[in-house]
This record gives sequence, C-alpha cells and structure tokens, in this order.
Amino acid sequence: MPTIQLTSKDGHTLSAYRAGPQDAGPALVVVQEIFGVNNHIRRVCDRFAAAGFRVIAPALFDRATPGSELGYTEADVAKGLELRAQVPEEKALLDIETAAAALGCAVGIVGYCWGGTLAWLGATRSSSFKAAVGWYGGGIAATCTETPGCPAQLHFGAVDHGIPLTDVDKIHMAQPNVEVFVYEGAGHGFGCDERGSYDAAAYDTAQARTLAFFEKALKAA
Repeated sequence: MPTIQLTSKDGHTLSAYRAGPQDAGPALVVVQEIFGVNNHIRRVCDRFAAAGFRVIAPALFDRATPGSELGYTEADVAKGLELRAQVPEEKALLDIETAAAALGCAVGIVGYCWGGTLAWLGATRSSSFKAAVGWYGGGIAATCTETPGCPAQLHFGAVDHGIPLTDVDKIHMAQPNVEVFVYEGAGHGFGCDERGSYDAAAYDTAQARTLAFFEKALKAA
C-alpha cells in the first residue's frame, strides 16, 4: 500500500495515501468522509491517479485514533461522528495544507461528506489550493458567505436528508459564481459504491464534471 508519512506545522505526524505520478502534473488533495482513508477513499484516489493526477489523501483521524478505517453500518457512522468530533476543524485544515505542500504547485482539493465541507473551507480559509470541489458537504451552508480564494464547484443530492434543498439554495444565492449541481433522485453519499445510497448515473455525471473542472482550473493555474 503506497502509504507515506507527513508532519504538520504543529509537529503532528500523520499517514496519507499517495497515488499517481510523482514527478509533475496537476495534483489533488482528496479529503475523506467520516469513515477514514478506507478502501473507498483509496479507490477514489486511484481513479484520479488513472486520470493523470498526483494525489494524496491525508488520514485526518490520525489526530484521534491512528489507522482508523470504517465501513458504512450504523455503528460505523456513530464511530465516525465520534472521531470527527475529536479533530478540530483548524487541525484538519492544517493536515490538509500539509498534504498540499507535499504535492507542490497547481494543487486542487476534492472532498466528500465531511471532506466536502473541508474542501470548501480549503477554498475559503487557505491559500494552498487553485481549485476546490465538494461533494455533499453538510457544513457548507453554515459557512456559505465566506469568500473562496479559488474556483469552486459543489455537488449535492436532491433527496439528501442531511442537506435540504433549502440549504443548497442558500449556498447558490450566496455564491452565484460557484458552480452548484443538484442530482435528482440522489441522496447523501451517492458517489460511494459501497453504500446503499450509491447512484451510478449521478456519480458518473458528477465525476465527469469534477474532472473537467480540475483539468481546466489546474491547467490555468
């Protein structure tokens, strides 16, 4: 397994999954859900790597319980929420910025669920990224008035019970220059083929849009 070690500015050491070419080209930080850098997130990284991106997914839960990888049962959700509560937002961003620094220049950020929110914060609270994409980030609406410092694109499911369409509308109204896509019939986690909410059609469309967005934004960076 291509695992590396990173050291954040506060001295914290964390593991990370690395994929793709290492010498040159556009790069992405992939930000986990509340289930850790598990098999699904590693496959997400591998897909981006196959598309030509250099990729690092930092293990944010290493600040709570190193090596945490969860599945998608109710017990896993409860454990994931418990671990997330132990990782302060500013520390998670510090680890994400550390991953970006390890990749060098022309770095984008993409995240899912909790990671979707952190990807948005990476755009608004960090100068490390040239482009940001968030998939079903539940915390974005609460910070939607913050100004992104790079191009951003957001994806939501129309029947996501944790992110009502009123929240999506709020985001769209606050950020008219941000691309916001809503997928009819898709729920939370529609991009994860290990979850019952997986929607292949929505995933395919969102992934194509994500790739096209990064290829344009990072090429221009």
